[in-house]
Amino acid sequence: MMFQQTFVTATTPTGGETRPSVHRRADAVVSLIAQHRAAASASRRFADLADRSLAAKLAAEDAAVETGLSPFERLTCTAHRRWIHQCIASPEHASPVTGHRWCRDCQCAVTVAIDELTGDVTMACPRCRRTPKGIATRQIVSACRASLATVHDHRAQPAPSMLHFGERRPA
Repeated sequence: MMFQQTFVTATTPTGGETRPSVHRRADAVVSLIAQHRAAASASRRFADLADRSLAAKLAAEDAAVETGLSPFERLTCTAHRRWIHQCIASPEHASPVTGHRWCRDCQCAVTVAIDELTGDVTMACPRCRRTPKGIATRQIVSACRASLATVHDHRAQPAPSMLHFGERRPA
């Protein structure tokens, strides 16, 4: 796809001339195209998942990561194809480099416990029994809580086939 660049000069209130950023507009268009392609590819990748809300969120987050979302802020996991609160305890999610699920003092992976009924997310080092302080721990707790809330919200809404004639989905 080719983009034609045109430059338009405008006069500012102070009398100076400005040139709108054509590159910024072109980058936005390219970003939208890339996001659309990533979403289409991702939706095909997750077509076999029974949980359609999970499949949609995986596809949306894959596209968002391509355009700047931090992978550490995802509510889903593409490696396990699950909600993050369902697989955060996996050894693959421990990272000594970033500090995610890692106790720097003891140099070991931190255990994570998720209570799906209460929404509690607790982390503790198996050696020193302390919760690591830092942004990585806060990101994990925040992502797990948001993941739990998202799943809870989707389960609380009745499926369209469960609605009776004339009944509307709750807002």
